[in-house]
Amino acid sequence: MQFVEIKDLKPGMRLAKPIYNKMGVMLYDRNTFLTSSGIKSIENFSLIGLFILEPAEPLPPLSQEELQFEQFQTVYMFHVKKIMDLLKNNSEPETLTDLTNDILTHYGTLDHKMPFTQILRSSADFVYKHSISTAILSAMMANVLGYSRREKENLVTAALLYDLGYLFVPRYILDKKDDLTDEDLRMIQECRRKGFQLLYPETNKYLLHAEVLNTIQQTHTILAAVSPDSLQGKSFSRNALVLTVADKFDQLTAMNLHHAPVSEIAAIRYLRKTPQLYNPQAVSALANCIQILPSGCSIDLTNGEKAIVLVENPDNFMAPLILTIRDNRTYDLSNPEVAKKIQIADIMKTMDNRIMVDEDTLKQFSSDSKLSDTLKRYQQRMKKRMAELGL
Repeated sequence: MQFVEIKDLKPGMRLAKPIYNKMGVMLYDRNTFLTSSGIKSIENFSLIGLFILEPAEPLPPLSQEELQFEQFQTVYMFHVKKIMDLLKNNSEPETLTDLTNDILTHYGTLDHKMPFTQILRSSADFVYKHSISTAILSAMMANVLGYSRREKENLVTAALLYDLGYLFVPRYILDKKDDLTDEDLRMIQECRRKGFQLLYPETNKYLLHAEVLNTIQQTHTILAAVSPDSLQGKSFSRNALVLTVADKFDQLTAMNLHHAPVSEIAAIRYLRKTPQLYNPQAVSALANCIQILPSGCSIDLTNGEKAIVLVENPDNFMAPLILTIRDNRTYDLSNPEVAKKIQIADIMKTMDNRIMVDEDTLKQFSSDSKLSDTLKRYQQRMKKRMAELGL
């Protein structure tokens, strides 16, 4: 799989991911061969590029939930763009409540971990895609944390609007490949304040809940911190702490042309390194609502070997049952003796940050009786543990 910019598309190339319109209608399915007329049509979609399959590459496995997630991301992106355009023009965002409720309907009451796949973003659509991703993450985290319906609504609404000010950030800053300068950061904070003023915090023109405005203001304070130490002695609402974690996780794992995304494991590790800035309870909620090391995931180990996750561990995603590829041996990383010698270094990812191994392929690795017996014992233990946890 490779990323190809729009200007470099050629007839005969195969799509690796579907293309939807703003209503969520699929225009081009995966595995579709591009034509000259199709390329001209795609050029009008304001996309910066597409993921294209190699000539002999099989179609990567995708679950129905993943396909639906990409569809909703597209629909939500156009929806939040319309809302932000209205706010920018001092008009009431009449459909803001509808969008909040739709996100909560699909992602605010999940009873399982969900694969959180990113879609490619550019400086032109960064604000909208970032807001949507952060809002979805916040909805799932709030559910894990046991929020009430009203609390979820306030958090998701804040997540949709807190980066409104990025609409005013100069494009040259958004397109920067290098680290931002102090002047760039100052400009971003000024733009954030400008965006916040559009929400009329003094008069509450759009009747936003006070907690929504408070969450946005506190989140801006945290994000503007020069260092974690500068936040010592200050207290923040748990909404602001959740939103800060969701914001950083999305930025770390998002795909764009200038910065390679990090894996979910690397992102969680990053967040855990700075508990003064990224609330540990919020980070744990994040780790408990998204799939990080699902069965079939290919991984790199600290001993230089490569392996495949056979069974997830509901207690600790970093300690699953794995199968090493070189010698076809299983290791239970939840065993302290095993963990002393072997740990997971990172996830092996494809170019679009997606896991490649499907269930049928995974079954081939558990065909011998010894491996099958080990797998059954581990699964029984995990099922018992999940039942104890009420999962």
